[in-house]
Amino acid sequence: MWTLLAAVVKIQSPADKACDTPDKPVQVTKEVVSMGTGTKCIGQSKMRKNGDILNDSHAEVIARRSFQRYLLHQLQLAATLKEDSIFVPGTQKGVWKLRRDLIFVFFSSHTPCGDASIIPMLEFEDQPCCPVFRNWANNSSVEASSNLEAPGNERKCEDPDSPVTKKMRLEPGNAAREVTNGAVHHQSFGKQKSGPISPGIHSCDLTVEGLATVTRIAPGSAKVIDVYRTGAKCVPGEAGDSGKPGAAFHQVGLLRVKPGRGDRTRSMSCSDKMARWNVLGCQGALLMHLLEEPIYLSAVVIGKCPYSQEAMQRALIGRCQNVSALPKGFGVQELKILQSDLLFEQSRSAVQAKRADSPGRLVPCGAAISWSAVPEQPLDVTANGFPQGTTKKTIGSLQARSQISKVELFRSFQKLLSRIARDKWPHSLRVQKLDTYQEYKEAASSYQEAWSTLRKQVFGSWIRNPPDYHQFK
Repeated sequence: MWTLLAAVVKIQSPADKACDTPDKPVQVTKEVVSMGTGTKCIGQSKMRKNGDILNDSHAEVIARRSFQRYLLHQLQLAATLKEDSIFVPGTQKGVWKLRRDLIFVFFSSHTPCGDASIIPMLEFEDQPCCPVFRNWANNSSVEASSNLEAPGNERKCEDPDSPVTKKMRLEPGNAAREVTNGAVHHQSFGKQKSGPISPGIHSCDLTVEGLATVTRIAPGSAKVIDVYRTGAKCVPGEAGDSGKPGAAFHQVGLLRVKPGRGDRTRSMSCSDKMARWNVLGCQGALLMHLLEEPIYLSAVVIGKCPYSQEAMQRALIGRCQNVSALPKGFGVQELKILQSDLLFEQSRSAVQAKRADSPGRLVPCGAAISWSAVPEQPLDVTANGFPQGTTKKTIGSLQARSQISKVELFRSFQKLLSRIARDKWPHSLRVQKLDTYQEYKEAASSYQEAWSTLRKQVFGSWIRNPPDYHQFK
């Protein structure tokens, strides 16, 4: 079995940065504060209105929900003054802000499903990435003629029946790339290329014909002969994929939903969700009541896998880069995007390489693992959206709730409020009586304004759950 891994890492800089010199760089402290594994999500028929099931168990989403649990614990430490916290008092009553010496970095062992996984395949040596094939983890240079599989196969919900069988020469080794201040830097075997990113990358009507511009291919030097497939389907209201063979199969820049096995899901792709986090923050609506500013990621690092810097830039940043008129504190972040040369040993390609000659089909792990840097029950293992071992008889009980389900995170939020004197609550919680999960979310006015602006300007087709799925207490 194989799975995917994602994590949030806290990085603390020293108080005195004066010693930062080229020959003696500043030493930072790194700590993993949340982790998640998983590849699956439930169909819409299995969704529940009391918030006790995990709709989306992809690793990136599990890691982010685990991160929210960590943030809740840190707010509790700040509010009760018991221990040091990552938060310090804000300028307004009852709100907190992140310490200035801290940033957060997001790691994922694979590119996010959806738009970031639509990667061009080029008919020339310097490929943007190496396709996954049987012995990919063990061979750095190979002439491949068959069994080339889309990176979408890293997840159950992505199309397992779209192998690419183009014969092509692959670039040996790994590439490390970074986006900084709008420029792309490509590093591979001592060769370096750089250039500005096309300002039109964010456009949702950018088709495969525009991929040559996105990937900075000089006319005549190479040709896009195909694209890696993503199993994520275009949401209703979007233009849709052509489905034509080869490079014209997908249309890039579109909102996508994770497919289910027969039962369609309502879970947006990880590319879409991460793009949203880069504008609204990772904290969500509830925690925004207690925060002066959103909690943003400073960088995203992707593990060793099929990868395109330009697709990552387009999916996570480019689509939203022209969003304007956001409320104070919100904005499109200059997110650094990098790739590591480390291969996650439980990834599909790594596991497949280890058992290349073994009979039987390689399947994704059915469980999702959540871990948070909190003192009580830091580990949470789920299957089909419920704690592992849950039976039909126990569904609906307290024992059948994941620690990172909506209802449990809401309960933790309310528990935090109960430890703070009411006259010290922020204004947004004191001005009206709030009861349901939906009411608390809607009362986070700045967050809701930012989300409304983002939907109106960019993500108008975003699938939202009906309000009756958020009426629990």
